[in-house]
Amino acid sequence: MRELEERINKDGRVIGKDVLKVDSFLNHQIDPVLMEKMGEEFYNHFKDAGVTKILTVESSGIAPAVMTGLQFKVPVVFARKHKSVTLKDDLYTSEVYSFTKKTSNHISISKKYLSADDKVLIIDDFLANGQAVNGLSTIIDDAKADLVGIGIVIEKSFQKGRQLIDKEKIPVYSLARIKAFEDGHVVFQPEQD
Repeated sequence: MRELEERINKDGRVIGKDVLKVDSFLNHQIDPVLMEKMGEEFYNHFKDAGVTKILTVESSGIAPAVMTGLQFKVPVVFARKHKSVTLKDDLYTSEVYSFTKKTSNHISISKKYLSADDKVLIIDDFLANGQAVNGLSTIIDDAKADLVGIGIVIEKSFQKGRQLIDKEKIPVYSLARIKAFEDGHVVFQPEQD
């Protein structure tokens, strides 16, 4: 998605060898116009998959997931990272390690919001090592639902997440694919790859 790549070049900041900071438009301050275009792009790619639910992990995946759900006109369910008094029983759970935050979280989804009848599209902000997608896939499997695709806003193709998904033969569509970070700049994967 050319507009997203331009925004990453303009406002993104490379930190170290493997972190991209995009908090000015994606995961702290949110650009709703750009989010709407992302939702349209995911919809156009997966519109024939029979999607009945959009699934993501709190919190950075929520904005693109909601915009995608709006296009599909289906509910969006987000896995919670923290237990609450209102979400403690009848849960699907999985463990997810965050390489950016260097912590593990147990993510949870209420069993009443995901069933074997659902055709699920995962939407997430980043794909790096594949931990969030793997955790959500485990929950989808536990619910006996059907994972029909994965939509990623920004994929860091130089990390192992994409390869793990490709081994499972799950359709994945990334709006921006990053090949490398070189001298503090983003190098995008050519679109045909």
